[in-house]
Amino acid sequence: MIDVLVVGGGNAALCAALMAREAGASVLLLEASPREWRGGNSQHTRNLRCMHDEPQDVLVEAYPEEEYWQDLLRVTGGITDERLARIAIRASSNCRSWMRRHGVHFQPPLSGALHVARTNAFFMGGGKALVNAYYRSAEALGVQVRYDTPVDSIEMQDGRFIAAQVPAREVNGRALPAERIEARSCVLAAGGFESNREWLREAWGQNERGEWPADNFLIRGTRFNKGVLLRSVIEAGADVIGDPTQAHMVAIDARAPLYDGGICTRIDCVSLGVVVNREGQRFYDEGEDFWPKRYAIWGRLVAQQPGQIAFSIIDQKAIGRFMPPVFPGTKANSLAELARKLELPEAAFVETVEAYNRACRVGQFDHTSLDDCHTEGVEPAKTHWARPLDKPPFYGYALKPGVTFTYLGLKTDENAAVHFGGNPCPNLFVAGEMMAGNVLGKGYTAGVGMSIGTAFGRIAGTRAAAAAGHHTSAMNEGKEHAIA
Repeated sequence: MIDVLVVGGGNAALCAALMAREAGASVLLLEASPREWRGGNSQHTRNLRCMHDEPQDVLVEAYPEEEYWQDLLRVTGGITDERLARIAIRASSNCRSWMRRHGVHFQPPLSGALHVARTNAFFMGGGKALVNAYYRSAEALGVQVRYDTPVDSIEMQDGRFIAAQVPAREVNGRALPAERIEARSCVLAAGGFESNREWLREAWGQNERGEWPADNFLIRGTRFNKGVLLRSVIEAGADVIGDPTQAHMVAIDARAPLYDGGICTRIDCVSLGVVVNREGQRFYDEGEDFWPKRYAIWGRLVAQQPGQIAFSIIDQKAIGRFMPPVFPGTKANSLAELARKLELPEAAFVETVEAYNRACRVGQFDHTSLDDCHTEGVEPAKTHWARPLDKPPFYGYALKPGVTFTYLGLKTDENAAVHFGGNPCPNLFVAGEMMAGNVLGKGYTAGVGMSIGTAFGRIAGTRAAAAAGHHTSAMNEGKEHAIA
């Protein structure tokens, strides 16, 4: 019998598998996707938010624990478990040397990645390179990996994990039978339900305009995170945390593919201009805070607009100040022409932009700080980086909600144990998106998902190995992460 079964194939699952194997446990990892799509949403990531008290390799200055915590507190509106959040924060300070041992390389942020040189360590080659490095290391250490192997339910007996159920399926034209895989312990790291269109529709329901908002969502991440295992474990009585409508949801290019668009679908010029809905009206403060702390609320904001669509509008002054998107924006030499090209109501759109221009109180513009350029006498206000849109050509980018991962998940503790009726299961653990809602009740700040997945993936792997009878020095490393 295998010691540790890991269900999932992304960052959290791989961290769990590596830690369990380092502790001496035999490990089997089941990835639902084919090999070429392995890695879940982790293949689309690019950085890790890191606490540090002084400059460290690719990180400049300092980003102490309390500042990290306050940033997280601000974006979540206080909907977070402080004990678990601080575990993830502290673990982010000392995980990079372990990551390097498993082949992960880091680089300074590119010039277009504003505001994160101090807070985030970027992966050389992005998330795909990180995932590939972990798989190489896992296989070299003897971790067994099986692709095209989804798990749709687990078997419990007397409060303990017994086995995982793999459904019958067809792979490359070959029919494969259902399987029952036993293990001494198990780590669940199979992601959220963001690619389950029916579940998204059920969660978001119908709005006051008679629309089903989720029908217009795009999925930035993997098409394989359907939440089948998550729903099954919840129905089996696991304790739940999180709101099914809360998610890492970004306003992305409306031309993006339905699945797997990833990081390159982002439109990062929101804070440099205005955003209007299809009626030509602004609806939120585009300059509320630095973009890495606010980009993941804009998908939800767009989801609340008519038709679940909006338009980011800039002028020539913004060009060169943000990471350019893959596709060029719609270009026009006047606001009226831009409205016609974007099929917006011309008079309403032009008046909205001109009212914003009149309201701008331009001080010392500085896109690297919360500057004093703001509006007065217009709603909603723009509190920073407010400059008139008055230098043609003008550009418009159509936006749609892009779901990265959902926050509904399994309640856990400092040992990453799955809870049933308030009691931790002794040999069933959870990591990554399946438990991120314990820390992320709402909102997001760049790189924190990888911090959570790395910290709790490592803890879960260590604890799972211990539950299978492997108590080694890796156990002490896991304990360090659980200090609060």
